[in-house]
Amino acid sequence: PAGAVGILQAGLVPSLIFKLKTELDGIQELILDTLSSCLHVDISQALATSVITILKEKLTHSSAAIRSKAAWVLLEIGTHPEGKNLECDEVIPVLVSLLEDTDPEVQAAATGALMFATVKPQGRCSALGAEAIPPLLKLVAEGTSKARLSAIKTLTMLAELPEGRETLLAHTDTFQQCLHDPCEAVKRAAKIAISVIKGNP
Repeated sequence: PAGAVGILQAGLVPSLIFKLKTELDGIQELILDTLSSCLHVDISQALATSVITILKEKLTHSSAAIRSKAAWVLLEIGTHPEGKNLECDEVIPVLVSLLEDTDPEVQAAATGALMFATVKPQGRCSALGAEAIPPLLKLVAEGTSKARLSAIKTLTMLAELPEGRETLLAHTDTFQQCLHDPCEAVKRAAKIAISVIKGNP
């Protein structure tokens, strides 16, 4: 943490973000890790740059490690109130496409970032428009998926929209199976999801 504070105090975050455009893959990975640590502390320097546009490009990189780390950085941005407004329209369709990535780490990071992006109503509409429900349901049904908990929480938020609820009513059995999950957090999230989908307060 002290190192991240030092980087922020030196005002290096914008330089790191722009270096993502030109550096070799191995260096880009290190930059993304560094940014993740810095954004955990403060995101104002990153927000003053075109960070979302650059990260969006990295989400479609040929390297799974870079795709995954770029999604984690987006997730980090999404955890901040100021960052939630940013992610919506331009990044959500790309995150939705990564839900079906062949790499489980990329799937998990993309699902986490999508979960934070759908906290705002605008993000939910964008996710529905990008047809996020089918790939999210698939992640919930795969018992081994690292992304399972985030997928359940994201679907719960999508169920708060009438069209989301209507689609998910036909899939409550997918959530019912999660009620027997060994992970307490998954069980809890599934229970909440079912009550939201069924419209029980």
